[in-house]
Amino acid sequence: MNDYRKREDKEAEDLEKYLTDIVNSSFRRMTYCDAIEILLKAIEGGKAFEVPVVWGMDLKSEHERYLCEVVVKGPLFLYNYPKGIKPFYMKVNDDGKTVGAMDMLVPGIGEVIGGSVREERIDVLEARVKECGLNKADYDWYLDLRRYGTVPHAGFGLGLERMCMLISSIQNIRDVIPYPRWMENVWG
Repeated sequence: MNDYRKREDKEAEDLEKYLTDIVNSSFRRMTYCDAIEILLKAIEGGKAFEVPVVWGMDLKSEHERYLCEVVVKGPLFLYNYPKGIKPFYMKVNDDGKTVGAMDMLVPGIGEVIGGSVREERIDVLEARVKECGLNKADYDWYLDLRRYGTVPHAGFGLGLERMCMLISSIQNIRDVIPYPRWMENVWG
């Protein structure tokens, strides 16, 4: 019993240090394009990833964690993602290739928060719906929200399960999901 208590105390100390280190870190910033360049150079240098790295892909946890844990050694805001992997309602940047989107990545987890600037101009939204090959009728409700008045705005979402992983040091997201699903137990 004593050994168990010592292990528990050590794990609590390690978790407290991990969280304190994140809070006291300088949160670095990096564009998606710079991140891809860094990942490709790492591959050239012998680093192997399970999922190949190409510009325009949605980065996987292994890529996000490499950027946090090896490259910046701390939390990272990754921003300006390719428009092709993001929803039509995200505002396209002046370069025409990326959108005003960001993810907050932390060591040991990867993405914890994701957000973006939302497109508020109805004509641009309608063009993006068409460009993305979406059925306009399916999005009339959303377009009406913009058609009848809006303001420039942005939004973000915090991943509850990922935050639970962060503050508990649990390594597998399946162990923190409040309503788990598995093959024999799929709801709705």
